[in-house]
Amino acid sequence: MAGASDNQTDSPRGLLYGIAAYGLWGFLPLYMKQIEHIPPVEIIAHRIIWSLPIAAGVLLWQRRGGQLVEAVRRPRLLAMAGLTAVLISINWLIYVWAIANDQAVEAALGYYINPLFSILLGALLLGERLDRTQIVAVLLAASGVALLTLMAGSLPIVALGLTLSWGLYAYFKRSLPLGPNQGFTLEVALLTPIAVAVLLWMAMSGQSRFGANWHDTLFLLFCGPVTAIPLMFYANGAKLVRLSTMGILQYIAPTMIFLTALFLFNEPFDRARALAFPLIWAALVVYSWTLLRSARARRRLAALPETKRHH
Repeated sequence: MAGASDNQTDSPRGLLYGIAAYGLWGFLPLYMKQIEHIPPVEIIAHRIIWSLPIAAGVLLWQRRGGQLVEAVRRPRLLAMAGLTAVLISINWLIYVWAIANDQAVEAALGYYINPLFSILLGALLLGERLDRTQIVAVLLAASGVALLTLMAGSLPIVALGLTLSWGLYAYFKRSLPLGPNQGFTLEVALLTPIAVAVLLWMAMSGQSRFGANWHDTLFLLFCGPVTAIPLMFYANGAKLVRLSTMGILQYIAPTMIFLTALFLFNEPFDRARALAFPLIWAALVVYSWTLLRSARARRRLAALPETKRHH
């Protein structure tokens, strides 16, 4: 997920925001399973359209609407927001398809791998140096994916699609000189005309489920809140807790998705997954240890007198 600010302490409110965001994302498969009979493209269109008034309402409440107007006047910023909008919509589309097609275990795998992919992306695109433990974590995760590919006979497309789309989204989001709420509002605003066109086409061709019955209509309407609320919880929580804390909290969602897939959706957990997942989990333990170690080092440095920090 997108980077958190590197605070030295964790605000209780920030922790609540972070836990709420990842907890809501963890419950999302249960919601999406209720509308698995609806085409994913229609679900995504409704997620976009009904997110816009919520995101815009928050901006108006924060009195930051002017920043959005300024952003629209900058072509380069608008193009970058267009790119992040496309990436997040691809991520949503893959995720919704995965839940509807009994691939929630693979979706969980994708979100487990994501932080390690972000480390690799930082090394390849930003020139960030990896220490030995980070290299071990990335290699363990890569081994897990390779093992799964060899034993299953095919690439875990859903997992890799989710990892790539979210990882690239987070990477390009860092380059967007906008606050998190402003950025999200701009993204859904750019996607809304496409979403409206899709829904009009589906309605005219008789494929739309909106208005077909109370169940489908209400669930599609509430796609906005279930999309916008956790994203905004995350965006605000990330400012109030340490990077290492947010790095650990992000495992809440894939763990909940994994357990839901196994015990509520009764998805298979075959031998290939039984061997690959422990490698991924081991990689995450190593990764978490590097986060905690870095956080401790920064706290020790911050505790030193100013004169000693430069020696």
